[in-house]
Amino acid sequence: MGLPYHLRTLAQVTGGAMVEVEGGVTQRSVLDAVEAQYPMLRGTIREHGTLQRRAFLRFFACEEDLSHEDPDAPLPEAVASGREPFLVIGAIAGGSP
Repeated sequence: MGLPYHLRTLAQVTGGAMVEVEGGVTQRSVLDAVEAQYPMLRGTIREHGTLQRRAFLRFFACEEDLSHEDPDAPLPEAVASGREPFLVIGAIAGGSP
């Protein structure tokens, strides 16, 4: 799983975070596994109470933006098999002066 630099720093990982997912591989199950393995990330990717994706974060897999997909929809088989990463990307906001 790919994480933005500041979340990798918080989780004290270099490169991608590897997690084992029980059952179906969905956004929810992947993020549940990440938060279980790296408890310091709870509330940084998803809101504490609602578990909704935080503003300014996007989810990608297999070159597709999955940010607005159902969190319980299966992720692509390439992600489930470990051939492709599930990516959490920090969105960039702002404009020119």
